[in-house]
Amino acid sequence: MIKIAERFQVSHFLVFYLIHSLQFGVGVLGFQRIVAEKTGRDAWVSVILAGILVHISVWMLYKILKDSGGNVITVHRNLFGKWIGGLLSVGLALYFCLLAITVLRTYIEIVQVWMFQDLNVWAFTLVFLLLVYYIISGGFRVVTGISFFGVILPGYVLLTFLFPLEFSDLSNLAPPLNHSIKDFAQSTKNMSLTIIGFEALLVFYPFIKNPEKSKKWAHIAVAFSTVIYTLIMLVSLAYFSEEQLQKNVWATLTIWKIIEMPFVERFEYIGIANWCLIILPNICLTLWCASRCLKDTFKVNQKIVLPIVLLGAFIVVSFSKTREHINVLNDLVGQLGFYMMFAYIPFIYIFNMIMRKVKGRKR
Repeated sequence: MIKIAERFQVSHFLVFYLIHSLQFGVGVLGFQRIVAEKTGRDAWVSVILAGILVHISVWMLYKILKDSGGNVITVHRNLFGKWIGGLLSVGLALYFCLLAITVLRTYIEIVQVWMFQDLNVWAFTLVFLLLVYYIISGGFRVVTGISFFGVILPGYVLLTFLFPLEFSDLSNLAPPLNHSIKDFAQSTKNMSLTIIGFEALLVFYPFIKNPEKSKKWAHIAVAFSTVIYTLIMLVSLAYFSEEQLQKNVWATLTIWKIIEMPFVERFEYIGIANWCLIILPNICLTLWCASRCLKDTFKVNQKIVLPIVLLGAFIVVSFSKTREHINVLNDLVGQLGFYMMFAYIPFIYIFNMIMRKVKGRKR
């Protein structure tokens, strides 16, 4: 049982911002090509299917955490014992760390390709991670505040997806549902890297006031993210042909190139700069989760663990210099996120139910 003092907890409705800020990140800039690779014009269906599966996973997470009375570290220890549970907790910390590294390195690559080709990776990473250290050191309430502003301040960017409607062709969406179940399954799997992040709930659950009331806001956050991704996918499918979409690594940035305003000539530069506000809570939350997992596992102060986690992230990002390295990171985290959603969470849920029934019979 983990008890967090009320002064360190956040209101239940803020779970909406915590989960949405994790799901809405750097993947928005280029998820269309990957998801549409197998299902083409039906890719929007795969986005909805992925959202439904996330809803199911969130429901399972709340059941697991309610029964444990703590966070994922408590769950691991109760179900698997001290040593195996500890290994699983360390593995989860590495997963969150890898997620942060992938987001940061992918964003840096976008800045290099679209804005500053000679950008010094290690210098940018150092400055960014110093800011992350400052935020996380302030505690979970500060991290939550950054998540709130990371959703509210760049919200106007969503309006930019209205511009391509003038040049869109709705016939690109027809005929609907023209692919096999296997294609939809593969396409839904490809959506994993974009929509993961909600599993951070496993770690910050004890920091929520009235966690039962937060369940509604968690599902609203997932639904909101799914609707936005579906609309962006529909706009992209109507604007690009299938062949064009497969040639655009960052379809969202290509869409932004057509935006013309009296005071802005290249809106994609503004969009990329603003995206820094969107990925900041991504990285703060995932690295907070990584350091918190290690803190609860080894019973050490989080302020001691945090610099070690940040140093590891800095080293990996700095040495990931080529496109091949970045692809390996994206593929690895995408696979881990897929297994997290379809294997780890269902397994923990089922195993937890079995253990509770066994203990109930013994009593």
